[in-house]
Amino acid sequence: MACIREYGGDVFHEGELTVQRRAGVEADAARLEGMLAPADLRGGLAQFLAGRTYAALAARDGDDRLWVAPVSGPPGFLEPTGATTLAVHAAPAPGDALHGLPADQPVGLIVLEYVARRRARVNGRLVAAGPDGLLVEVAEAFGNCPRHIPPRPLALAAPADGSVLDDDLVAAVDTFVLGTSHPERGADASHRGGPPGFLRRESAHVLVWDDLPGNQMFTSLGNLAVDPAAALLLVHPGTGRRQQLSGTASVRWDVPGSATGRQVAFEVERVVG
Repeated sequence: MACIREYGGDVFHEGELTVQRRAGVEADAARLEGMLAPADLRGGLAQFLAGRTYAALAARDGDDRLWVAPVSGPPGFLEPTGATTLAVHAAPAPGDALHGLPADQPVGLIVLEYVARRRARVNGRLVAAGPDGLLVEVAEAFGNCPRHIPPRPLALAAPADGSVLDDDLVAAVDTFVLGTSHPERGADASHRGGPPGFLRRESAHVLVWDDLPGNQMFTSLGNLAVDPAAALLLVHPGTGRRQQLSGTASVRWDVPGSATGRQVAFEVERVVG
């Protein structure tokens, strides 16, 4: 298996390389390898994390199913306690798909500030988990560009009881979080955004969205090239109603009408909320 990036490494894994080649952006992606240097949560990144009130967590439940869950708290609830250690003073709530999630597993966090249109990704291993918080040993931590982040406050309602996909919610979202995973690299959470309707239902159990231009590393699509497990966190921009979806996803190429020619198809297997 070529070019697997182990924790703390600085190369792309085989799925990312496959997608980069297909998209013709290998040279552009190679210039970003410095972002994947060993994590360091000190300095400016520590200040950014300490001031945030919201993050989304990609991880697996006790049945090894991938989900994305919101975690939130007052400023300071994300506390770097060392260069590679992050204490999260919150945990997925009762009724959430990841409530009581098991520790000792790979996790991916995306930390978002919608009004300021800023975000950072923090990937590593969950070494402790309890009802009051999580402890993550961080392998990668880096900022992302503000592209496609809607500049508005985030509303987040309490978990709801439901297991049927909400079409009104799907039609309303202008942002969602995508969770993916790689068998050696671990879990990752990434942001997707666009005008309402960019995420749409294609059939009873399939959602699709066009893949818009990004940083060219193709972490999410690269993970899907190796492991189709995927998860979505949808939040209504007005009411804060949310649903968590778990299933599988695949990339379609040369799609007419898509800005990049790429489209992602997500097959819904489970719904919570």
